Amino acid sequence: MTNQKQTATCRLKQDYMRLKRDPVPYITAEPLPSNILEWHYVIKGPEDSLYYGGYYHGTLLFTKEFPFKPPSIYMITPNGRFKTNKRLCLSISDFHPDTWNPAWSVATILTGLLSFMLETTPTMGSCETTPYEKRRYAQQSLEFNMKNEVFQELFPEICEEINERLQKIEEQRKQAAATAEEGSNGKEAAAGETETADGSVFVAGRSGADDSNIWHSLYTNLIVLVGFVVFALIVHYVIKSMNI
Repeated sequence: MTNQKQTATCRLKQDYMRLKRDPVPYITAEPLPSNILEWHYVIKGPEDSLYYGGYYHGTLLFTKEFPFKPPSIYMITPNGRFKTNKRLCLSISDFHPDTWNPAWSVATILTGLLSFMLETTPTMGSCETTPYEKRRYAQQSLEFNMKNEVFQELFPEICEEINERLQKIEEQRKQAAATAEEGSNGKEAAAGETETADGSVFVAGRSGADDSNIWHSLYTNLIVLVGFVVFALIVHYVIKSMNI
């Protein structure tokens, strides 16, 4: 048993060195410092996929018999393709020891996992979701992963990327809110309304117009009144002449 563990440890160390020397696109993996048989990985959603923008954290649990027996594969981050915290039934996992090849490395396992993630073939541990749900999970993965202490400990560089993205998202939200507020204020300005120091609303450009309308009404009423007086005098004169 001890020899088997030594074999597994030696092989996993070699795989780790290969991964550092020749990184796998979209994939980062680190073993636990306290247990080399437990690996954690992060898959970055490829640009041309529904998972773009997402960071998907999961684990590979190796046995002491590795590389002669395959690992268990789990996904931790909600993603819309695999159920979380469930053993995944893949040809590269312990569900199918009959198809396992001892020559396969950690890089091979994770490359196969990414390939299967981008497919739609159902299997034990997979789930069906809409494209919209997958994109939503991709957005939510940022904050979800940052709540995981192991994730933060093993992937500090990825955490920096996520924090930068979260800051940009927050800035965009603030800009959108400011733009909406400016648009609202612009409508009020178009109506000519401004707030005075005492909190009342002054309607610019309306005071002169209102004054003009008042004087116009007064002049009209005066003319009507004068006309009525003149008419009354004429009637009075006519009646007086008839009496004469």
